[in-house]
Amino acid sequence: MSTPAIAFFNNKGGVGKTSLVYHLAWMYANLGLRIVAADLDPQANLTSAFLNEERLEILWSGEDHSQTIYGSIQPLLRGIGDIASPHLEHISESDFNQTPLFEDLFNPIALLVGDLFLSNFEDELSDMWPNCLDGKERAFRVISAFWRLTQQAAAAHNADVILIDLGPNLGAINRAALIATDYIVVPLSPDLFSLQGLRNLGPALRRWRQEWQDRLLKKPANLSDLPLPEGHMQPVGYVVLQHSVRMDRPVQAYERWIAQIPDEYRTSVLGEKRTKSALSVSNDPLCLSLLKHYRSLMPLAQEAHKPMFYLKPADGAIGAHIKAVQGVYQDFQLLAQNIARQTHIALP
Repeated sequence: MSTPAIAFFNNKGGVGKTSLVYHLAWMYANLGLRIVAADLDPQANLTSAFLNEERLEILWSGEDHSQTIYGSIQPLLRGIGDIASPHLEHISESDFNQTPLFEDLFNPIALLVGDLFLSNFEDELSDMWPNCLDGKERAFRVISAFWRLTQQAAAAHNADVILIDLGPNLGAINRAALIATDYIVVPLSPDLFSLQGLRNLGPALRRWRQEWQDRLLKKPANLSDLPLPEGHMQPVGYVVLQHSVRMDRPVQAYERWIAQIPDEYRTSVLGEKRTKSALSVSNDPLCLSLLKHYRSLMPLAQEAHKPMFYLKPADGAIGAHIKAVQGVYQDFQLLAQNIARQTHIALP
């Protein structure tokens, strides 16, 4: 039985997607789950959020990068074998002097380390996609590499869920990564660019889902022992990030964009007929959360190399920041619970 995988994806960048995945990984750990955080973005921003530069220098040194996601696919890419067993970087709350909330989950998060070299896999994935229709064994091994690696990582870590961070594009890497997922959460910012991103994203997801189903029918008989992803790619909702609020309401500059999100999500992503509904993000069941722009907390968290809701006075979180830290915890706890509910993941 495979471990459920949730991708956080929008082809519009700069919305705070990586920070969202990073904080959710820690929140699910707080809620008692074991997590594999898979960095499948060639920019490797999620990896740099979890690890310091000294550790990154070690992981990215040399030519083989054997302890990164790129190192695991190198044998396949070079034509000398199949994927190599993935290296997992175990992340502990004690890494930043945080007392673990669950002693038996002392290392609750395992990171599948990202790599800038992963972009070298783009052309191979693009070439192999049509070859699946010809029933070629290598094509199926290449296209399913991300799914097999993330599932191997989850089995090794005894994970409850896989969280996948992706880059903001509709290229071959993201196509292969998305067919490896069960669920998709769409991060948005309240602006015209995110709305346009939805118009690009929805048709691409539906096309890729159908194309993968067509390719599964072409799986050669001699690959009966090769597990392949089912490619559900089910959109479960969206998260609006980085909006500004005044008196607990979005500022006027954002209201016109926020008001369009519920209908645009349903039309573009879910493929429903366009209608003018009375839905707003505040009463839309598909809006998983409306997260504020945590302006002064984010730089403190980045400097301390920890989640915003773990900040302490020693990190500079004093005065009004203390209440804000508590608010961030409540925001992400509610978001984690909403995503778990939509994806049928049981919380302890």
